[in-house]
Amino acid sequence: MASIHTNEVLIDCQSVWKIFGDKAPAAMEAVAKRGLSKKQILQQYNCVVGVSDASLQVHRGEIFCIMGLSGSGKSTLIRLLNRLIAPSFGKVLVKGRDLSALDATELRQMRAQNIGMVFQSVALLPHRTVLENAAFGLEVQGIAKAERNRTAQAALEKVGLGDWLNRYPAELSGGMQQRVGLARAIASDPEIILMDEPFSALDPLIRRQLQDEFRQLTKELGKSAVFITHDLDEAIRIGDRIAIMKDGVIIQVGTAEDIVLNPADQYVADFVAGISRLHLIKAHSVMVPVADYQRQHPGSDIGTLARTSPEADIDELIGLAMQSDRDAVAVLDSGTVVGIVTARSLLAGVKGTPIGEQAAAA
Repeated sequence: MASIHTNEVLIDCQSVWKIFGDKAPAAMEAVAKRGLSKKQILQQYNCVVGVSDASLQVHRGEIFCIMGLSGSGKSTLIRLLNRLIAPSFGKVLVKGRDLSALDATELRQMRAQNIGMVFQSVALLPHRTVLENAAFGLEVQGIAKAERNRTAQAALEKVGLGDWLNRYPAELSGGMQQRVGLARAIASDPEIILMDEPFSALDPLIRRQLQDEFRQLTKELGKSAVFITHDLDEAIRIGDRIAIMKDGVIIQVGTAEDIVLNPADQYVADFVAGISRLHLIKAHSVMVPVADYQRQHPGSDIGTLARTSPEADIDELIGLAMQSDRDAVAVLDSGTVVGIVTARSLLAGVKGTPIGEQAAAA
């Protein structure tokens, strides 16, 4: 059964900055005191701002996607989440513990027990079998061979590689190698999995298959995940929520539906302009109030309208509208009609126009 994310915060990123360069401390002080821009920091201190004042929270059971173009800071940000690099300012808390306050032993323990990571380059050991590669993290932790092999085998079976235990990486396709990397990450049973563009080098068909498998597996195991991508389609396919980054800054955080219907600025609007709304936007976002519908259609019996749920997507709504001789669909929640999807609001949903703008244009 798929898990539902809760309000419990596993990762809390608080006003985090990362500045690269020999004069990074002075540059950070200049940001704090004078509010210098990224360009000014580069000009005056020859330092690069990788992440700028980033704040986000990842909840238990949630798949949180961070996306942006090359150079947006997304890969830098994910490395701050397990302190592969240290922040110049701000805090990253994992399960309430400030990573910067942990000593080397505590940090290794945190990574071993709570955080798994899969990179774009899965870096399998070529002289080791699939089973040995999947068990490598457990071996580093000092787990006995028989136990780690049992655990690794179970993880490999979860990703569909139970018949490939004794093969070597050179015998695997790119998609299979990524599955081994994922099995290695989940073998230690971490609560959080960090994924840095793991599928970006794969063929489109294999990539979509792995996206679906990753989401399903993560939900089945009750894991939380942070997934880095430069592909909005991938973020929408996988993520419960999405953060869009540009020039080291988090521009907007929200569900895919929120971002498409209410982009924070023109950059985000341009970014999502070409995305299909058919399976993205739901009835609850395009329905109009019952009272408004009845005012515009006096005497209309809403009890005879086709019915659907608030989570029905645009594609389903179009199908219902085509099957009906009425020009509207009733949206029911717990047996009560909570809104009406009209032909106008349905077309606005296809276009990605929020209800408020529909009303203003009416």
